[in-house]
Amino acid sequence: MIEEKPEKKARPPRKVIKPTAEKLKGEMPSPEVSSAPLESMNARSKTMSTEEKKTAKTTTEEPSPTGYGDIIGAAGSTVKTGIVGSLKGIDEIEAEIVSLVRNTVSNALKGVGTISTDALTVTRDVVKGAISATEEVGTGLVLSTKSVAKGLIMGVSDVGGDVVGAATELARTTVKGASAVGGDVALVAKRTVDGVVEATVETGGNVLETARAAALGAVDAAGAIGNTAVTAVREILVGVVEGVKEIAGAALPKPRAPQKTPSA
Repeated sequence: MIEEKPEKKARPPRKVIKPTAEKLKGEMPSPEVSSAPLESMNARSKTMSTEEKKTAKTTTEEPSPTGYGDIIGAAGSTVKTGIVGSLKGIDEIEAEIVSLVRNTVSNALKGVGTISTDALTVTRDVVKGAISATEEVGTGLVLSTKSVAKGLIMGVSDVGGDVVGAATELARTTVKGASAVGGDVALVAKRTVDGVVEATVETGGNVLETARAAALGAVDAAGAIGNTAVTAVREILVGVVEGVKEIAGAALPKPRAPQKTPSA
């Protein structure tokens, strides 16, 4: 006898409830993104950009001492260095010329009985030698004139010679020589008087008298050249003599104010 197995009842299928998007949004907390790191990164980026601009500006621009603020490149720096060296070299050359002429003149006049007469002869000789040197080289007349004049006056002063007479003869001979070689007579006359003034100031002589003597000698020599030369020399020397007057006025002792006597 076969036993009948009871039939198993099929279980009803489970219902899968899918959560909706709204429900998930409500149940799961949304992660909050903090804006602080982004703001920090942006600030750091701006700071780096500003610093890079400043660095680039500093490396490409060189402040000009004259205040122009121009950018000096490689060519400008090369020219600047060369000019500075040349100017320093010019100062050294002028100092050497002054020393040479001063020693030559003082040695030539030492032990001479008539210093005043020989000083004029030496003055003419020295000026002719200086102008001949510039003519041979082809340049340097205006540059050397002041140094020669200064050294000559200092040399005459060293031996107690006639500085005023030497200044007149110096300017006269220099202007004539400059005209003979085709130089700028007015500029040479000015440089000569400048050298005479500097030498007189350093030796403690009468600046105004010596400057006037040199100016008169230059104008006298210009008169032999022509009216144009006279006008040019006079015009350029007016400012020099006026400046000498101011120097002499500052050096002179000021008069004392009269003392008031007390009334009885």
